[in-house]
This record gives sequence, C-alpha cells and structure tokens, in this order.
Amino acid sequence: MPVFPEEPEIHESLPGPGVPFPRESDAQALHATAAGSAPATAPTTTAAAPLPVPGPRPAPPRPAPPRADRPGPPRLIPKPGPAPRRPAPAPATPQVEVQRVAATPAQALERADDAVDRLLDAGRDPGDILVLTVGEAHPWQQHELSFGEERYWAQLTEGGDVFYADSALTRPARREVVVLVVNGGSAARAAEAYTGALGRATSLLVVCGEAGPAATAAVGAAPGRPVKA
Repeated sequence: MPVFPEEPEIHESLPGPGVPFPRESDAQALHATAAGSAPATAPTTTAAAPLPVPGPRPAPPRPAPPRADRPGPPRLIPKPGPAPRRPAPAPATPQVEVQRVAATPAQALERADDAVDRLLDAGRDPGDILVLTVGEAHPWQQHELSFGEERYWAQLTEGGDVFYADSALTRPARREVVVLVVNGGSAARAAEAYTGALGRATSLLVVCGEAGPAATAAVGAAPGRPVKA
C-alpha cells in the first residue's frame, strides 16, 4: 500500500507583541491552555460611589427684621400714682343786696311799712319778709304778742306771714328779705342791729333810717349794689 508522507505538525503559537487577538475570549483561552488550567472568568467589579466632599458650615440664622404688622415686645408702662388732691373750694359767700331808705327815727316805722308793701306788690311772698326794729316794737309785734308768746313764736316757725321782731332776736331766723327799722336806740345798738340783720338776710336788706357808719358806707358807696353778708 502506498505510503504517504507525514504532514508536518502545526503548532499554534501566541501572536507576537503588538498583534491583537481576534477576540478577547480567544486570548483568555490560549492563556488558560498555556498555563494548563481552565479559562478564568474576569471578575466583575462595581465602581465605588464617590464620597461627598464636606462644604462650608452654614452660618447661624440671623433674626428677621421686625415687621410693621408684627407687634414688638410689650412696653412696661409705669402704674399711675395717686392723683394729687385738690383743695376743696371754699364755700361761696352769699351776696346780699343792701338798700337804704332815708328816714328819721320818727319816720322809720312808716317808711318800713311802705317798703313791705312795695315788696309784696313786687311779688314777694309774705313768709319771705322779716321786719326787725331797733327801738320800740312794731305795732304788729305788740298785737301778736297779745295772744301769747306761744302763738307769737309759732308764726315764726310756720313762716306763712310777715314776722315782726326785735333786732336783738336770739332765735334762729333767716329769710330772703330783712327790713331793719332804726326807730330809736343808740348808734352802737343800731350798728350792731345792722350786722345782725345782714347775717339774717339771704337776698335783700332794706335799712330804714341811720344804722351807723358801716351801713352808710356799704350803701352810700354803691347804692343797691350787693355786698357780702
């Protein structure tokens, strides 16, 4: 039988440097064959996440500026102290008008009766009039005393009519109009009677006759002008 010549054995060789492998798997297979071990699979690695770089620390928060609609802290208002006490006003001194009727002691009673009539005609109430005599008692006073002193003083308390009394009257009696009749007595007694009559009148004092320098000065300086009681 025919003898065929032996074919030369072809050995695979690794490519030289700079020659690329056809495939990566082929290169791995060749390295594994050359080392006499099974081809190893390249481990798969996962890229690590980059670490955060710390930035600058935030500044502390600044207080917000006050707004117009936001009320501020309450202001402490000092408590008011006690108000200073005002002195009480002095009581008003009653003003009494003084009128003078010129008359002698003999004419004083008649002038006084005329003054009473004019007062009643002007609308004065009889209970508002008090007639005081410095000298002899008025005839009407003598008439009322004839019924007894109890009845006489009751008229003063009732106050319904003109009351006639002595200028040295000690009982309390004040009326709007006082008619002082200077029909006798000393000048000192007339002056004292004038002061007492002025204190008993609340509105008007009519002086019939001379009641001393005080009455003349009060009336003569300004006739009909109110003076302090």
